[in-house]
Amino acid sequence: MSNNPFAKFDLSGRVAVVTGGAGLLGEEFCRTLAAAGAKVAVLDLNHEGAKRVAGAIAREGGEAQPYGLDITDQDAARAAVERIRSQWGRIDVLVNSAALDPKVSAEGKVRSSGAFEDFPLETWQKALNVNLTGMFIITQAVARVMKTQNKGSIINICSTYGLVGPDQRIYQREGQPPQYKPVYYTVTKAAVLGFTRYLATYYAGTKIRVNALTPGGVYNNQDDEFVRAYSARTVLGRMARKDELDGAILFLASDASSYMTGANLIVDGGWTAW
Repeated sequence: MSNNPFAKFDLSGRVAVVTGGAGLLGEEFCRTLAAAGAKVAVLDLNHEGAKRVAGAIAREGGEAQPYGLDITDQDAARAAVERIRSQWGRIDVLVNSAALDPKVSAEGKVRSSGAFEDFPLETWQKALNVNLTGMFIITQAVARVMKTQNKGSIINICSTYGLVGPDQRIYQREGQPPQYKPVYYTVTKAAVLGFTRYLATYYAGTKIRVNALTPGGVYNNQDDEFVRAYSARTVLGRMARKDELDGAILFLASDASSYMTGANLIVDGGWTAW
């Protein structure tokens, strides 16, 4: 074994699958893993977005393949995973980043949110289907490949709102109707931690590791009032830059975290430390 600590972060010869790969953090994860040497399968419902990310990786000297995929479609997910395995021979890393997450817009509105008492059942069921069932489906397909290898790293993306309830005060605007981060987001992200711990212990005795990564709020052109309100709730006094998750995702994907499973790595600027 090399005494060079940086060698443990090398992903050369490995294959990574990232769901939600065209999203804000999903793209960042794809590019980080590719920069570390991994071949990356970029999975996203938005096929054009997946192509854009794969193209960016190719221009940066990496290797990536885009897949337009609805992760709630079990047959399609299994077929996509089989294509990845057939093309590259193995799957070493799975990053479950795809999720429905209503964002604060540049105008300060929370998209697709509402009061709990009137929250639509259809929206609740759709969110559970994507955020939980979709994660179950793609993980099940990838885990079959990892089991034959007896090795792999599965990383489930959680949220601070899976650890604590949303501070709904930061979504309110004077003179406007109340806005809320919706109930499904906290519920599904909390469930992601249960899923992570279950899989970690299920694969006890193997070299398949399962961990969660919990980011705090990432700046994405939100309006100034929201940024100020959010930042005031963090110990570091600001939102994260998207590249500030790069080290964490690479750590969990690589041998640098070889003695870590069933854990939750929190990168939230101190939001949950108060």
